[in-house]
Amino acid sequence: MKNNKTDVYTVSRLNGEVRQLLEGQLSRVWLNAEISNFSSPTSGHWYLTLKDARSQIRSAMFKGRNQQVNFRPANGQQVLVRGNISVYEPRGDYQLLIDSMQPAGDGLLAQQYEALKLKLSAEGLFSSHTKRELPQAIQRIGVITSPTGAAIRDVLHVLARRDSSIEVIIYPTQVQGAAAVNGLCQAIATANARNEVDVLLLTRGGGSLEDLCCFNDEKLAHCIYNSAIPLVSAVGHEVDTTISDYVADLRAPTPSAAAELLSKDAVNKQQKLLAQHSRLKQSWQHFLLQKQATANQLNHQLHRHDPKRRLQAFQQGFDEMQLRLTNALDQYLNKLTLSQQGLFHRLNNQSPQHTLALNASQLIHLERRLSDTINTQLSRKQQQLKHVTQQLDTVSPLATLSRGYSITFDSLDQVLRETNDVNVGDILTTRLRHGKVQSKVSAITQAD
Repeated sequence: MKNNKTDVYTVSRLNGEVRQLLEGQLSRVWLNAEISNFSSPTSGHWYLTLKDARSQIRSAMFKGRNQQVNFRPANGQQVLVRGNISVYEPRGDYQLLIDSMQPAGDGLLAQQYEALKLKLSAEGLFSSHTKRELPQAIQRIGVITSPTGAAIRDVLHVLARRDSSIEVIIYPTQVQGAAAVNGLCQAIATANARNEVDVLLLTRGGGSLEDLCCFNDEKLAHCIYNSAIPLVSAVGHEVDTTISDYVADLRAPTPSAAAELLSKDAVNKQQKLLAQHSRLKQSWQHFLLQKQATANQLNHQLHRHDPKRRLQAFQQGFDEMQLRLTNALDQYLNKLTLSQQGLFHRLNNQSPQHTLALNASQLIHLERRLSDTINTQLSRKQQQLKHVTQQLDTVSPLATLSRGYSITFDSLDQVLRETNDVNVGDILTTRLRHGKVQSKVSAITQAD
């Protein structure tokens, strides 16, 4: 990019050109990943994140595509997806637009096989122009296979029947399992280093796609392609076709057929016809692969310029705004709920019932205190009354009367203290302890 004012980009222009660059450079891809952050708005589109242990990518699968998926995706599920790389321009996000999804597992090997076949075909490993003619006079054949399998027995049996003069050198290796790829590559490297055979035969018996997966390995494909010795591939049964068959200089349908192709007898013309038929079949398959790649590229360009893409981008933006609005409404409702709870708490604290209950409690407490105070005062007054009564009893004339004394009153109820206060004939009242006595004064005697 030139550094001048005429090349100052807007954000929209930059995101648009990045989208066109990604969509133009990267064709449809397969991806094996784990689902997270899966969401399905009311529009029917799916939005999710695909991740592995170290990376993640945002993805979308629109309604017209996800209706063909026969299961409901869930967070944590491992899936195999196919889609196109794009950019969601409004947010500047790099994303994968998914058009196919299936659970990872049974279909993974088949998808990996098809993907690798397209990749290697594009790299030219299947090209008929790189295929080499087999030697006309084969004297020594190198067989890369398991020394204990049925394939080597079939090859030896056919060679012994057709041309016993051909020597066979076995490069033993595993033809199944995790270590098989390295073993096969090492056997090819050993044969090339020794340079002791005219042709190599890579072979094994039939089996499932998983059993034959070591022959569908990219590393082995490059080893076959780079071999200086012509190589014939005869893997599995006639219906089995592996990556090694496409890369090899010649493909035989079975181990026995390969042995017949590499040996000559009276039916040599028929063998050449079979070989030419095999080459024609390989060329035709290669032609189909090229046309398929071209069709995929054209379909990708058509898909990239499809007006539905703009509509899908708009729908994705609408769904994102809808999700944001839903989240905002949820937050606002939560805020209102918290506010309502606070007001209810304050109202409850200021409720008359609370005040009445508090006042009732205080009233009961005051009544108890008043009762205690009255009882205390009453007890104290009773004690004081008792004490005063005792004092009164001490000075009371009644107490004197109870000891045998009496009190005499005149007619005016005045206590007589002196004889001078009474006259003969007066009526006197004498009060005893119990009762009163009236008497009339008949004589007055003065004290000595």
